Amino acid sequence: MSDLAARQSAPIVVVLVEPAGPLNVGGVARLCANFAIAELRLVAPRCDHLGEEAMRMAVHGGALLQRARLFPDLAAALADCRRVVASCGQVARDSLPLQSPASALGWLLAGAALPSGEPPPPSALVFGREDRGLSTDELLQAGQVLRIATGEAYASLNLAQAAAICLHELHQARLRQAQSEGPGPPTPLPVPTTVAAPQGGETRADLLEEPASRGAVEAMLQDAEDLLLAVGFLYPHTAHARMAKLRGLLQRAQIRDGEVALVRGMVRQLRWASQRRSP
Repeated sequence: MSDLAARQSAPIVVVLVEPAGPLNVGGVARLCANFAIAELRLVAPRCDHLGEEAMRMAVHGGALLQRARLFPDLAAALADCRRVVASCGQVARDSLPLQSPASALGWLLAGAALPSGEPPPPSALVFGREDRGLSTDELLQAGQVLRIATGEAYASLNLAQAAAICLHELHQARLRQAQSEGPGPPTPLPVPTTVAAPQGGETRADLLEEPASRGAVEAMLQDAEDLLLAVGFLYPHTAHARMAKLRGLLQRAQIRDGEVALVRGMVRQLRWASQRRSP
């Protein structure tokens, strides 16, 4: 069996950002149990996720709800994840590229074990607040952004409804993947449609290399922002907007571990050079 065919699938975690409705939280926990999602993460929940309403709605997902991990912000919840898909309910979000659920969730499932043979890091599916979804800054922490196509007259979906559609699509993609890897010759994993064809010395395996962890990318961006402020390339009142453009670039590039190390090395050298005293 080829190395690509033997890739071990990454576990999927569902992340809810500041959920306000206990019925929604319980409903999503039940959906996670329905579709074999083992972990639920909650970012600064605005309701009692272990209260009577949530637990009653969760039914057999109650145990998963009790194990749910709490985080102060989305960056902390995604720090160990490499592939992240965020759900967006609005048609236009500052020109962020939007994918269909099938395309984005297929990419999410392509997460696999690291070359060292370590277990695969988790991949995350993120849903926003019931009243206003995810901010642009939060969407820029995802590798792909999906939008569920709806009728134009009333496009808004309830949080649990959106989760049901996405988790069903994810489950169907898992079934298709399992069938393609059944008895008989292994079927090579397809190159995701968002990845360019191999060029120069790149191989197909290079293109399927996992993105860097969100924690590593966030640390790199903070390091770069600190330097760019120090040397005057960024100004405090415009730094946020300009760094958002850089985040968008990195979202499209799917930056990897070696590239993160390269950028951080450049930042360290430039910081050293900027701090040297003139002779």
